[in-house]
Amino acid sequence: MNEIFDDSTLTEIAHLICGDETSLLYRKGYEIAAFFQRAGWDDVPDYDGTPRHKWARELLKERQEDGTDDAKRAILRLANRLEYYNQQHEYRATLKRLNEVLVLDGRRIGEDGGQPALVRCEAGFEDEVLQLPRVELKVSVKDVVSDPDLATAVQLRLDEARTCYEHGAYTSAIIMLGSLLEGVLAHAAQVRTTGERMPKPLRSMGLNDFVEFAFKNRWIEHDAKLASELVRHYRNLVHPLAEKKTGHSPNRDTLDMCWPVVNATLNDLAATATVPPASVSVPAASEPGRGRAPRGPAQRPTPASVARRRPGGGAVAAT
Repeated sequence: MNEIFDDSTLTEIAHLICGDETSLLYRKGYEIAAFFQRAGWDDVPDYDGTPRHKWARELLKERQEDGTDDAKRAILRLANRLEYYNQQHEYRATLKRLNEVLVLDGRRIGEDGGQPALVRCEAGFEDEVLQLPRVELKVSVKDVVSDPDLATAVQLRLDEARTCYEHGAYTSAIIMLGSLLEGVLAHAAQVRTTGERMPKPLRSMGLNDFVEFAFKNRWIEHDAKLASELVRHYRNLVHPLAEKKTGHSPNRDTLDMCWPVVNATLNDLAATATVPPASVSVPAASEPGRGRAPRGPAQRPTPASVARRRPGGGAVAAT
């Protein structure tokens, strides 16, 4: 199904293509024709000397009336970094203005696989459409997860949660966030040196167990521990009967409260990646003439302890 834009939206898009405002990328008439070609349009006519804005607007309207998706292609090209070589200021100004225009028409620019994508959102003025709340995520997933395959899976869940947010699928977004939160905490428990014994086998631990274990080992702070309970509660709504029992379906406000918890936890885990464990048992040293020091309880080697015996040390991902 083709995207249909309001005439006022197409008028503003034509202004952005022309770039008449000082902060935008200015295009001459022949450069506008080349822009449409780069956007993937077929049979673009030569610029005929008509005022540039009028010419661009009429082309956009004609293509939409012809039932093509060329207006959408032009919008996505405006949001494409490739259009702004060595012109970051113009790119950012265009993207900001573009979203201000699109949000009135119930769309905004998102990302799909690193490329700009048009996504639906609640229509309104830009300052009325809530953005993802911050506690700002100051680290990348790879700063927290050392296993490349697991890091890819976690990043995918983070991207999918954002897509769900933009489309109003708030329950699905929270489920994604709870899933990745449990995944990164389980990974930390598996590969980090610990001063606390796991309360149960790794495969039997749940999100609440991992949160408590991370807090006891000082990998996350007290605020992240307390707030994680909120994410755990709503993540459990993956079961429809739990949602029925609760009598509440997550909305955007719910997600706006849960997302900062995940950001804070990831920030804490990255900051404590090299912090010593909370308490470490050190066997007593042997005294001359007293024989060997008594043995402590036997412990299985962990990936982290194996890494410490390797040259250079450092934690490694579990295999």
